[in-house]
This record gives sequence, C-alpha cells and structure tokens, in this order.
Amino acid sequence: MRTLLAICMLALCLPVLADQRLFYQPLNRDAAVTPAQWQQLWRATKAQGGKTLIVQWSAYGDSDFGGAQGWLANSLREAHAQGLELVLGLYMDPAYYQRIEALDGDGLSTYWKSQLGRSLSQYQHVREGWQLPVAGWYLPMELDDLHFRDAARREALYSQLQALNRRLDRPLHISAFSAGKLAPRVNGAWLDQLAGLGLTVWWQDGAGTGRLPPLVRQNYEQALPCRVGVVREAFRQVSAPGQAFRAEPAEPKLNAGCHAEAVFALRYRPWARGVLPQN
Repeated sequence: MRTLLAICMLALCLPVLADQRLFYQPLNRDAAVTPAQWQQLWRATKAQGGKTLIVQWSAYGDSDFGGAQGWLANSLREAHAQGLELVLGLYMDPAYYQRIEALDGDGLSTYWKSQLGRSLSQYQHVREGWQLPVAGWYLPMELDDLHFRDAARREALYSQLQALNRRLDRPLHISAFSAGKLAPRVNGAWLDQLAGLGLTVWWQDGAGTGRLPPLVRQNYEQALPCRVGVVREAFRQVSAPGQAFRAEPAEPKLNAGCHAEAVFALRYRPWARGVLPQN
C-alpha cells in the first residue's frame, strides 16, 4: 500500500517537475541534423513532458537558417506536428552584449530602438513567410541589472517594449539575469513592472553560469513575484571569462514553487545528446 501511494505521489509530481518548457538555441551547425533525427528529437522531447519549445532566435546576424524553407523552419514544423507549442525568437545582433557595454544614455536607447525595429521586421517576415503556428514571440536581447541599473534606462526600456508589444499578434516573452547590481526587491519590482505590460517575463536562475553565490541567487529568486517565470539552467559553464563559451550538461534544479519554469537548454538534455552538438 505504501509503495502504491509513493508511486501515485511520484506520478502527481512528475508533470510539475518535467521539462514542460524548453529553450532551444539554433546554431548553424544544427543544419547537419537530418529530418529523421529532428522527428526523433521532438518525439523524445514530448515523451519527456515537453509542451512548449521556446526558440531563442529565428535570425542571428546575417543568418536566417535557410529562411521559410530552411532547416530551422522545417524542423519547427515537425516539432509542432509532434505536439509542441512554439514560442519563436526574433532577431539577435551577435554584437549585442558588446554594444550595450560600450553605449550609454541616448546611444543605448537609440541602439535598442533600432534592434527592436529589426525584431519587428523579422516578426513580419516570419509571420508572412514561414507560416508557422506560433503561440508567442521571444525577444533574444537579455536584460540584466548591470546595464539597466539606472532607473532612466529602465523607463526608456519600458516604453520601447510597450510599443513593440502592441505591434505583435501573440504575447512577447523576454528574459533577464541578475548581476548583483540591483537589490533583490528592486530587481523583482522591475521585472514585475515589465510583466504588467502583458509580457511573459523570465528570470534566469544563474546556476549554470555561477556568476553569483548560491545564497545571493536564492535571495533574488525569493524576491520575484509569482508571475515572473524562472529559467532553470541545465548546464555548468566550464569556460573562463573571455574565452568562447563552453559548458557541460547538468541537471536543472526544478521545484514546485509558484513560478512557471523553463529549462535552458534542449542541447544539454540527455535525449538530445548525439543529435545536437553541444560545444
């Protein structure tokens, strides 16, 4: 009887702790994955509890991964055929992190405006040409409390995101991470303000990058309102600062709290090994 009860309890917990929402970061080398492998990967993702696939971008610099009939679009059509809901990323500037590091004041605001314009153009291109059933859109430009610690910057960002969100036909998703520059309470209030625009806001737990000590990360997470989701990092970074990013798979720290959870990223999950190149 106790064994049966334990099994039942486990069955009740599994849907909560499964990889229900998974980030997928397209890379040009994924073009080598065959259609049969994609089908197998999406079936396995669904079997592992997957419901939503958040695709980090659909254009990265000059690459659109083959466009409407390219390998990415075709693989996502297969993902949808296997029962996965799609949140599709927009445009990503490869130099984004260098640019926001170098720019300040009006320069940063102008840069953000131009990049949101690129994402809006990509949205129109994908919506008209790719003809994918999309449940949401993802803005690849991550936010952090270092470059947006100034209240004026956060207000300018708020207005720009509000304007973009009004142009889209589905909810806009955006993610942020903490660098320890805003107090946890202030950071939580900022992300809550963005969620108030109708955005789906995600906070990265930082367990994989390890930029902040575990106790500090915990304080930031505890200060988040329930409507801000948490991205659980399923990797451990092994590259040193200044080196090209390298990471090893690690089990994400899922829990059954009040926050929606997503896992970053599909590439590091066991069933993707041997299909998606990791580093």
